[in-house]
Amino acid sequence: MRLVLMGLGVVGKAFLRMLVEKAPELRYKYGLNPTLVAVSDSRSSLYNERGLDPRTVVDWKSRKGSLSGLIDEVDLRGADLVREVEAEVLIEATPSNFRDGEPGLSHIKAALNTGKHVITANKGPLALEMPALIEMFRESGLRLLFSGTVGGGTPFVRFVRSCLIGERVLVIRGVLNGTTNYILTRMEMGISFEEALTEAQRLGYAEADPSNDIDGWDSAAKLVILSNLAMESDVTLREVEVSGIRGVEISRELLSWGKTVRLIASADKSGLRVRPEVVERTDPLAVSGAMNAVSFFTEHSGRHTLVGKGAGGEETATAILRDLVELKMSLSGVSSCS
Repeated sequence: MRLVLMGLGVVGKAFLRMLVEKAPELRYKYGLNPTLVAVSDSRSSLYNERGLDPRTVVDWKSRKGSLSGLIDEVDLRGADLVREVEAEVLIEATPSNFRDGEPGLSHIKAALNTGKHVITANKGPLALEMPALIEMFRESGLRLLFSGTVGGGTPFVRFVRSCLIGERVLVIRGVLNGTTNYILTRMEMGISFEEALTEAQRLGYAEADPSNDIDGWDSAAKLVILSNLAMESDVTLREVEVSGIRGVEISRELLSWGKTVRLIASADKSGLRVRPEVVERTDPLAVSGAMNAVSFFTEHSGRHTLVGKGAGGEETATAILRDLVELKMSLSGVSSCS
């Protein structure tokens, strides 16, 4: 199976390391022997039809900050690289852009138009055009897999697809952003929003520009993906009511009543919302630190809640690898837990 990897940030590098570390297991358990034939970061690209060495790519990128200078460097960039390369699978790991979905959206469409399956950890294209993308891939007979877009390595997406078959999901409620949850947890301990944000940035939970997290857009994008999947909705990011955590206060009095505040993403028959809400501290959604949690309220079997790490390079790379295994097994006609 020949791969093109677009994006060589934390997730992309973690994925390549896993390809090296897990190569014997992938071959033995699943008959999977992936070959990386092309990779691109924001400034340069590599291509070798016989295959690139993932370890060399990661080491060079880590030391030099770019792919420039390696002998397999090519002039092709972005969607042109995806179109021109002979491969079966695109791994899309560029940063999420909630304004127009680029460059990931163009990469995905280029893969679709040239007969490539897609595994993406990029939320932007799905948040903005998920219904259309799902339909286009369905009509083409190609696979679009996206477990890494919600919950990092925690299988929120796979739980919906494999464990809620035959059930009707009535309501989704979740804490879908680890950065905001870390900040709110620290605010429970008496420090200010500004102090908690600075701390989150220092620890790597928050970006230098944390707007997508603290203003609720990251949570909203993940809610769109879960809602379309679990509730058979047909929505995009534009239809979510979004409020972030700027200006939120957590009083001692509220805590003394056994309550706290969490940024809750919710979907039900009345619509999709992301907003700070007061919750009981005994509620499964009152998770601490950078954890995520999602509850699916179903028609017959009640409430199902999953809790786990919501982000991180290795966690998200694990989800990409699981999707790759699923793709290999499905193409081989072997059923798997999806």
